[in-house]
Amino acid sequence: MTGSIADAVGAPDTERSALAPLAQTALTATDYWNDSCSIEELNYAIERGAVGATSNPTIVGEVLRKELPLWRERIDEIIASQPSWTEDEVAWQLIEEMAVRGSELLLPVFEREGGLKGRLSIQTNPKLYRDPERLVAQGMHFAGLAPNMQIKIPATRAGIDAIEEVTAAGVSINATVCFTVPQAIAVAEAVERGMDRRSAAGEDVSGMSPVCTIMVGRLDDWMQVLVKRDRIVVDPGVVHWAGIACFKHAYGLFRERGYRARLLAAAYRHHLHWSELIGGDIVLTIPHAWQRLFNDSSIEVVPRIDNGLPEGVFEQLYENFPDFRRAYEPDGLAPEEFDDYGATRRTLRGFIASYQDLVAVIRDFMLPDPDRA
Repeated sequence: MTGSIADAVGAPDTERSALAPLAQTALTATDYWNDSCSIEELNYAIERGAVGATSNPTIVGEVLRKELPLWRERIDEIIASQPSWTEDEVAWQLIEEMAVRGSELLLPVFEREGGLKGRLSIQTNPKLYRDPERLVAQGMHFAGLAPNMQIKIPATRAGIDAIEEVTAAGVSINATVCFTVPQAIAVAEAVERGMDRRSAAGEDVSGMSPVCTIMVGRLDDWMQVLVKRDRIVVDPGVVHWAGIACFKHAYGLFRERGYRARLLAAAYRHHLHWSELIGGDIVLTIPHAWQRLFNDSSIEVVPRIDNGLPEGVFEQLYENFPDFRRAYEPDGLAPEEFDDYGATRRTLRGFIASYQDLVAVIRDFMLPDPDRA
């Protein structure tokens, strides 16, 4: 903890309650990350107790749009210095440099916490979701960019294999493209195998901090798609609890089984994706806009991770949505089914499209449209 956050730990309750809600959250077992590699947004978050940050192709594209004046000259320099590079190679160089710049802000936290906090998550190429060997190769490359890199690998069938391999090599992973309890368990088991292999080889694992993301909001989104597609009638608001239900169930299983990976909640759609998970030994990665909303809110910061769902909500989800049952039950999906799950397909398509949009921006630098003035 830093600054006012550290000071507040031993302060009277009245002083602690005067902190912004997310700073209060940081005083529980729950860690808070900034869901962006934007320098401005990361500074805001760190000042309020954030101990990590994450990125993906969508986030990088958003940062570039917001901070293009900061990067325009550097993009021109990369293109000029590497005359044989493709637009993809330039794009990845930019992604890496954004990640490194963000990691520098988190390095003091990383050093203070012995590597257990203060990492910047950088995502592997979403197009590689079927190729474990190339996921491993890119992950190992990213791990060498800075001491506090965390490598995002999708919880696809191939991704599970890659997660075990990079973990065995001493890399802290952040499993992404994950929405279900079966995926989270497969990730946790892969991490256990990787860490056990590393320990058996006489290597230290004490400074590793693997996490498994559950994209709670994107599971909710998939339930909403099913409501329209399959003409399902449930009470208003029921689908907004799907991700929370699965996350809480996974959290109970992680505690029961003693998995060393921590769960991380991502893809915010409403305040319950924060408030209902407070108090768990987990990570909440929160976009900047939601951080500001939460910090301006009057929502009481109290542990709710062990609270159940409102009466009747779980029953409606379980009875009406086969894909919720598949997401909730530990054996609801086999690894060979991960890639075809609806939320997985939608998210991979979105990540790949965002990556292509980023490449198109680089293309405009390399080959400006001659039809424009």
